[in-house]
Amino acid sequence: MTKTKVIGKVSATEKSPATTEDFYFWTDKKEILSPFDIIKVEHIAPDNTKSVTYGVIETINHITDAPSHFTSYISSDFGDTTPLIGNMNRLGMNYVKANVVCNDKNVYTPVLDGKQVSLCNADDIQFALGLKDVKNPLVCGYLQMYQGNEALKIKVELNSNFLIGPDGAHLNVSGISGLAAKTSYSMFLLNAVQHKFRLEDGSSAAFVFFNVKGRDLMAIDEPNTELSDNDKKLYTDLGLSLDPFKNVRYYYPYSKLLDENVQSYAKPEDVKRQKENHKAFAYKYTFEKSQDKLDLLLANEDDSTGTLESCVNFIINGGGNFARVDKWSTFNEELDNYTKTAANGGQKNEIQVASWRKFKRCVSKAIKNDVFSKVLTSNEVDLTDEIQNNLTANQVMVIDIARLDENTQSFVFGSVARAIYDMKLGVDRDNIPDKVILFVDELNKYASTDIPARSPILRQLLEITERGRSLGIILFGVEQFRSAIHDRVKGNCATQAYGRTNAIEVSKSDYRYIPKVYQNMMTRLSPGEYIISNPALRSIVNIKFPRPTYRQFPNG
Repeated sequence: MTKTKVIGKVSATEKSPATTEDFYFWTDKKEILSPFDIIKVEHIAPDNTKSVTYGVIETINHITDAPSHFTSYISSDFGDTTPLIGNMNRLGMNYVKANVVCNDKNVYTPVLDGKQVSLCNADDIQFALGLKDVKNPLVCGYLQMYQGNEALKIKVELNSNFLIGPDGAHLNVSGISGLAAKTSYSMFLLNAVQHKFRLEDGSSAAFVFFNVKGRDLMAIDEPNTELSDNDKKLYTDLGLSLDPFKNVRYYYPYSKLLDENVQSYAKPEDVKRQKENHKAFAYKYTFEKSQDKLDLLLANEDDSTGTLESCVNFIINGGGNFARVDKWSTFNEELDNYTKTAANGGQKNEIQVASWRKFKRCVSKAIKNDVFSKVLTSNEVDLTDEIQNNLTANQVMVIDIARLDENTQSFVFGSVARAIYDMKLGVDRDNIPDKVILFVDELNKYASTDIPARSPILRQLLEITERGRSLGIILFGVEQFRSAIHDRVKGNCATQAYGRTNAIEVSKSDYRYIPKVYQNMMTRLSPGEYIISNPALRSIVNIKFPRPTYRQFPNG
């Protein structure tokens, strides 16, 4: 065992025994330790040899020989607050609870009373957490361990097979708005994934991102000129490139009247420059290519009786006069006819007029948006065609939906998710990427517990999280409150990342398995700091990460 600083000894008492799960040790009251610090204890092993048990600090307590707080008050001359004045000097120490992480010889009998407890070196910490000799390494941040002269900074690499398949898949990131840096951490990981696939032969990956706030992700291929020297050094230490994302194409919702004919918070001059560089396109949905996606406009509607679904099926199958409809305007006119009693008066087995009226209310507002248009012209695309025909290895598609209304956002997201799924299942071309990573912020809009159970978008997300791993479809989902997300969606995410959140949220059942002290830490995490859970790790870890390498916009 490498010689390191001894900080205390194991203390096994009648009321607080050492167990196979945890143990206590005492340490000097001036020793600075923190939750998540890793410590080690020399332990027994077969054949009278030695082993090492590693533990992660959970709680730290300070105790004195005073039997009560009243005793402490009396010993300070009945409440004298003057420093160093007292009738008695109290004996004091800290005692620490540590959870057992592992033993280097798989010995899991309790550690013995009186055994020395030491700090760890970098090799010890990597071994303890399962970070040593990681296969298929993917950088996900760094650990800041200990303080003062003993401080260590350790690169955290996960086995990418447990993040983007095939052994595990999907990431869920949660935290309050503004302070949790959810998008920044997701982009840090995704940039590391793209960097990894650019350097390695073999499997390939493509990326589809949704921009949902301002212009956050609308310049991810442009360098961050304001990156500090400290952040640059962190990237170098982590073995990561300072380059922003490569091979990026931007897709903006079409507009008849707005600047550059797009609906976006991006500046017109930025959009124009991207178009000139053949990096930006406007997307539209023509009726001909979108008829089979009408159900996505009903994603947020409660359709427990299936009446709205019946309307969709009637239209898709060319019922009535819908067989002759070829554009949104005539679709609207035909829909008007079916909302009038006379249109269905003498027909049998037809959908009731009340159902058509409800259907029209649900879809008419959305299809008034310019993104639902007649025909595709120069520099305009259909997103389904782009994904199924043109999405190739190492490409990043950024789809802007920030300025669209909620129903249209849902339609765009649902159509893209469906196109990715259909591409992996049925498109016949040689250059389909092995993996497609789908990133979406505000996941609660599509997969919350409030979404109707028959929602086609929810069903699509359940398909992706439950069966997408075998197809190479990986979801990176972000939301403010993890507790609001559908159990089957978050339950199928192999990796969980917890940013700063509030006390009400951490009191929910989702956080029950996390020790109370770590729950409390979640309420005061800083931007650039996350608590990570992953199957390849032996314990949850508190990691940090540098600022993004791509262009940042103040206030989005």
